Amino acid sequence: MTGRRAVPAEKRSRHPTEVRRRQVVRAALELISEQGIAGVSARDIARHAGVSPGTITYHFSGVREIVAEAIALEIDEYYIPLMAQLRTLAPREALSRLVDALFTPETERHWRMWFEYWLAGLHDDDFVDRQAGRYAAWQGQIRDIIVAGQDAGLFTSGDAAEVAVRFVALTDGLALQWLRGVPPLTGEQARDHLRRFAADELGA
Repeated sequence: MTGRRAVPAEKRSRHPTEVRRRQVVRAALELISEQGIAGVSARDIARHAGVSPGTITYHFSGVREIVAEAIALEIDEYYIPLMAQLRTLAPREALSRLVDALFTPETERHWRMWFEYWLAGLHDDDFVDRQAGRYAAWQGQIRDIIVAGQDAGLFTSGDAAEVAVRFVALTDGLALQWLRGVPPLTGEQARDHLRRFAADELGA
């Protein structure tokens, strides 16, 4: 019996570090979306990514780092295109489009993973710092929409920064209630709560 001849080292295809890292992170993201953060191990990720366990330990400090990057990827892939689109719209339309985009069948996975991330990082300072940074960016983007609306005379009241903080807090609370279904809350009802909030706070 003849075996397959080994490929000389100089002719083997090697993936650049960032490509390999992204491959692993993408595999972790798929696993987390299927079974949650708690059920994902380094060996599971390696198997799903089609790499050796040694590749995981070479490129990452541990599962927590992979999970953090996977959640960051999920968030970026959702928010970056959305916010880029909103920047092309007039403030009132941008705020309306933002509300419409938050509670849909397409965003259910995003919210589940966001809360998984919170749970996993509850006692991890690095996770908390990452979350704080993302909240600051998210609130800043909403504040900018509000300020633009106020400057244009479309929104008539409210401190933009404070309204943005309350908007994000209400959104998180509604998302958790929407996902858990206790008490029952539909996506349209959640969006209606945000519209009423905007009307009360901004006259929008």
